[in-house]
Amino acid sequence: MKRGQDDFSKRDRHPACGGRASPPKICLSPLARILITRTDRIGDLVLTTPLFKVLREKFPKAHLAALVFLEHREIVEGNPFLDEVIVYDKKGSERGWGGQWRFSRKLRSKKFDAVIHAHGTNRMHCASWLAGIPVRIGYARRAPWTLTWVHPYNKKEGLKQEAEYLMELLEPLGIAPPPAVETFFPVPDRAMRSLESLLLFHQVPRDLPWIVLNPSASDAAKMWPAERFAELVARIQKDHPAVFLAIGAAKDRPIIEKLKRNAPVPVYDLSGKLSLGMLGALLKKADLLVSNDSGPVHIAAAVGTRVVSIFGRYEPGLGPQRWRPVGKYSRVVAKEASGISKGAQKFTYINEITVEDVYQAVASLSFPRRRESSAGSPICPKQAFGDDDKNAKVQ
Repeated sequence: MKRGQDDFSKRDRHPACGGRASPPKICLSPLARILITRTDRIGDLVLTTPLFKVLREKFPKAHLAALVFLEHREIVEGNPFLDEVIVYDKKGSERGWGGQWRFSRKLRSKKFDAVIHAHGTNRMHCASWLAGIPVRIGYARRAPWTLTWVHPYNKKEGLKQEAEYLMELLEPLGIAPPPAVETFFPVPDRAMRSLESLLLFHQVPRDLPWIVLNPSASDAAKMWPAERFAELVARIQKDHPAVFLAIGAAKDRPIIEKLKRNAPVPVYDLSGKLSLGMLGALLKKADLLVSNDSGPVHIAAAVGTRVVSIFGRYEPGLGPQRWRPVGKYSRVVAKEASGISKGAQKFTYINEITVEDVYQAVASLSFPRRRESSAGSPICPKQAFGDDDKNAKVQ
């Protein structure tokens, strides 16, 4: 029996649960106020969005709120399954113990009935405890004593996809995992308009398919060499002309400059120029994203764009089994290391992935083909794919 489970089942059981406790299920009112927290990286938050849909289907009349970092609010604002977005400014107003205390009081005033911590942190666990939220579900790591339902931290095993692991947190609410998970990323009109202005300024051609390249990542062990991205550009351009656009943060410009110097055709550098909403808009309009294992991979999959994700790490919990993009039109390129003894395995195999490996993954998704636009009526580049694929949706 998990800490707090027995007391809550006896004290707060609801008629909707049959009027009696039924462990291991926690019973909430159909009108419950439920909070989901994920103060983590961009891709991790995108992979948390399937929880919103599943919770909404279970509790159609409940109030669902997401708590995220201030800088990530565009990932969840406009999500059709949420009623509220709460931002956490870790570097600003919520900094330090004083900010943590004020934030906890703010949460208390919202009178949530339950919180689901998709990513365990001391700050979030303590905030929900100080806020007095009756049901607190999370992982057995980082102040688990603050939780009323503790789930084993089994994600490090890396046996299934991150979103599939997160579904296990809903089991005590009587929610079974769905047959397939579906991520969501909103692309508001204002983001699309801002993107159009930026592309017009850079005079990005519209008569060829758009291929977006992301040569950066949060860790050098995840970064395929920029020179090989350039070789891939040459390999694709030889038989399948396209427009290539590079993305990343402002700090990634040296990497992109190296890519541009070695590429045989222009590569449009958009690093440091895109908000998260604009990035979503770009990926939605693009035909393909080729990227290291990083957040844009999951955004692209969420908006229905073809993705090739390059993985160098193989260690359980860090490799493609857990962090692969969701979707039928996603491909992973990684070295097969299962036959290598554990003691002989490297931390990363990123430098052993060849240009041909990545090229074949791109080819397996169907190469975009050129479509001429009529005068005064530019086509959306994504229409350059074959008719059998252009309406494909993420599963």
